[in-house]
Amino acid sequence: MANWIARTNIYHIYTMNFCGAEKFRRDYVNPENSSGGRILKVLSWIPHIVKTGFNAVLFSPVFESTEHGYDTADFFKIDARLGTNEEFMLVCEELHKNGIRVILDGVFNHVGRDFWAFRDLQEKGELSEYKDWFAGVNFSNRSAFGDNFSYDGWSGHYNLVKLNLYNENVVNHIFNAVRFWCQDFGIDGIRFDAADCLTDDFIRRFHSFAKGIKDDFWLMGEIIHGNYSRWANSEMFDSVTNYQCHKGIYSSHNDKNYFEISSSFDQQKNQYGNLYLYNFVDNHDVARIASKLTNKAHLPCVYTMLYTMYGVPAVYYGSEFGIEGDKGHGEDADLPLRPNLNLDNIPGRDDKLLAHITKLGEIRKAVDILQSGFYDKVYLNNKTFVYKRELSGKVCYVAFNIDDNPYTFGIKSTTEYWLDCLTGRRFKGAEGNVNITLPPNTSGIYLEEHNYRTAFGDIPHTEEIFPVTHEADVEVEIEIAVNPVKELLNPSAKTIPVSDIVPLGVKRDRKIVVGGVYHHFKGNDYKVICVAKDHEDASPLVVYTSLKDFNETWVRPLDNFLEEVDDHGNVKERFALV
Repeated sequence: MANWIARTNIYHIYTMNFCGAEKFRRDYVNPENSSGGRILKVLSWIPHIVKTGFNAVLFSPVFESTEHGYDTADFFKIDARLGTNEEFMLVCEELHKNGIRVILDGVFNHVGRDFWAFRDLQEKGELSEYKDWFAGVNFSNRSAFGDNFSYDGWSGHYNLVKLNLYNENVVNHIFNAVRFWCQDFGIDGIRFDAADCLTDDFIRRFHSFAKGIKDDFWLMGEIIHGNYSRWANSEMFDSVTNYQCHKGIYSSHNDKNYFEISSSFDQQKNQYGNLYLYNFVDNHDVARIASKLTNKAHLPCVYTMLYTMYGVPAVYYGSEFGIEGDKGHGEDADLPLRPNLNLDNIPGRDDKLLAHITKLGEIRKAVDILQSGFYDKVYLNNKTFVYKRELSGKVCYVAFNIDDNPYTFGIKSTTEYWLDCLTGRRFKGAEGNVNITLPPNTSGIYLEEHNYRTAFGDIPHTEEIFPVTHEADVEVEIEIAVNPVKELLNPSAKTIPVSDIVPLGVKRDRKIVVGGVYHHFKGNDYKVICVAKDHEDASPLVVYTSLKDFNETWVRPLDNFLEEVDDHGNVKERFALV
């Protein structure tokens, strides 16, 4: 992994539309007395990018293309609709001067029909020296566009001509282009479009080639499904797109079911270890997060999660303002996701969200625990979630509350004060415990005072101190009711919050009795059917049915089933074997 990526917050720009390019290159007319190419617009955004805490920019394709950038015509030129190579070189220089790295989108699986070598094949047919540059060329058939030969298109799209990556000349041509962009423009990384379509041999060779030019060059592949370590490993990519958590983040907020994203975190921790994934909540191919969320009050929580989960965070241009954008229909379905934005006139601008994301950028760059610390789950309920990141004995707690009521959790610590990095609030400990209360629909990032000072300097004397209440850790209990036939494997179907119950966090050496009858401390009796396993992280779940109403079957984590609770001062087993 490139040594700089852990300290990086990425700003993703869909370059063509951001710069207001025409839909097709053929429609572009170079204006006389032009003040310069459209790519220079990026220069006016650099102060905003820096101020908002980003220190890398990912440019979706800038290479010359027919239409949208993913149909390359020339790997060695930026598109005329954007400007000239010299103008883009100036943009790269200014970004680097401001401490911002440059990552380009590399489309190496396919090219457009205007690609110069494909034009030669169209003109010369079997006599073309480039006939073997493309996959599946067959002169016995005609193409969907009427060519005197057929060929393989990417995913059935014949305007995207698949390259033959087993051809040494094709590989060398791509490598020479990347060398050109590295040496002349100083680019720092590549995003590989449709990375699952590339050959393993090509990816491995690219890895060795790129690291030979720059040992800290960053390679990130676009992967949607599958085992991410299949592509991201020491011989291939440094990272891949984390689509699993992209879905989990917005879905868990919409369903008020943090079990979903927690399960994804646990699965990735167990399966990938320290694989540093590319994390995002929207991009040029999916709807804006502000359009996906059913409750926009959850936007700050979403971004707190993005910036504090393991991996590198990326924000899609405009989403820092909370703008909306949903997929449309037909050939222009993606246009609403890819606007031409003017900094002075952002539609539906949310300055509170912008300030929150700016603060998150500052926090992540200052707190090394969030950059590289290992992840571990602490507390979890449907509407509340606490996890910690830990590095070299230092701990940072991150908490979320999307309930309509405040949520209190406890940290066992001998440190006198803990501080919320987002608000600067101080929480005073007592008797080895610090209680922290989150208001509804908020999140927090907590450091011990000495680690806070190391990251941010002295603490203002005007900050308010929030003392603990000398109670044990407080959580909101949940119960999950499911239909025993249809929803047995969906423990997030319903949630019933119960107040005034305090799990003690101390469990006796108890074992579950399958078939046993248990008395719930509130009065009802239940029979344990079995102990199941969560389908993603294999954690044990108790499946039990009500003896009062046999139409109700319930599921809850084994530890939660066996623990003791403090019910208004009375310590009881949550479920006692009858």
